[in-house]
Amino acid sequence: MENFTVNNPTRLVFGKGVCDQIPSHIKNYGEKALLVYGKGSIKNNGIYNEIKQQLENAGKIIFEFEGIKSNPLVSDVENAIALGIKNSVDFVIAVGGGSVIDSAKIIALCIPENHNPWQVMKFKAKPTKALPLITVLTLAATGTEMNQFSVLQNPITKEKVGFGSPLIYPTISYCDPSFTLSVSKDYTSYGIADIIAHSLEAYFGDGDAVLSDRFVVSIIREMAEAGPKLLNNLNNYLLRSRVLWASTCALNGLTFYGRKSGDWGVHDIGHVISLLYDTPHGASLSIVFPAWMKYNSEKLNAKLLWLGQEVFYVKTIEETITSFENLFTELNSPTRLSQIGISDSMKKEITDLLIKNNATGMTVKLDNNALEEIVKLM
Repeated sequence: MENFTVNNPTRLVFGKGVCDQIPSHIKNYGEKALLVYGKGSIKNNGIYNEIKQQLENAGKIIFEFEGIKSNPLVSDVENAIALGIKNSVDFVIAVGGGSVIDSAKIIALCIPENHNPWQVMKFKAKPTKALPLITVLTLAATGTEMNQFSVLQNPITKEKVGFGSPLIYPTISYCDPSFTLSVSKDYTSYGIADIIAHSLEAYFGDGDAVLSDRFVVSIIREMAEAGPKLLNNLNNYLLRSRVLWASTCALNGLTFYGRKSGDWGVHDIGHVISLLYDTPHGASLSIVFPAWMKYNSEKLNAKLLWLGQEVFYVKTIEETITSFENLFTELNSPTRLSQIGISDSMKKEITDLLIKNNATGMTVKLDNNALEEIVKLM
């Protein structure tokens, strides 16, 4: 087991009605709030009015940035930063799913010193401070509400990249499972696929961390049990709660302690699919993971066997991979490119951009031939 430090500064407030606590929690964060959200769904389901009322109850002046898309664009982040600087905001509050919160992390990081967000994402600029960030989660998927990571895409450079810094841990995150009740069946499915993918990225990372492995197994088994039930009963608060808490635990550090790193090669490949075709993030991962496992099955022999035995009670690599494909299918998430309208003739475009962007894993390295073969398997 590798040496590690546990320090997660995010205060996570979980449960029904927890946003009522916002006024008391933010009274010392300044007067002006930048409210960041997506393309309007929170206005349709009432969450927008509720959070705005809580901010008004706290006596805050509110500036709004609307329109963050599901695969977040650096250009939107640039515009939000400019709005925040113009109005000298004191803190940022993000209401939405992973894309909104990821965007808000970089917005809060760049406002104090007027940094260019893409320079930050590429580690060419080095901010030294950030505004306080409050998050209100509306989708169980990425776990961004309790970690120090963000992902943005740049259509001009044709890149979708990740960034991490202790400065972008949310200060407080509110997770009310009732806020996820209106999420559609498709996006509930893709969110659960994302949770499983995060768990797998940790498991296939470098390092001998048996207890962290068992956390991974528990999260995947929890999603295998609760996920299909939720998809058949989208208004079930208890099932929404189970999925939301699993989402947070899959990427708040719990599954990574004792490792050198996760792998993240599947995410590298999935990001290119999302960039090219605006594919929902979780859907891209459920397509890539089985193909990645098949290509690397000999190299990952022992890890695949153990995982299959612990999660699905199967005894061979083939059964393990098939079981994951079947689980993603049961969760209504795609496992082949053809299921999202991508034909064999389009696979070269994916491979070419993967090679251009040097897609690879941190533990399982992928050369150009590996990338080509994995895409063929998708």
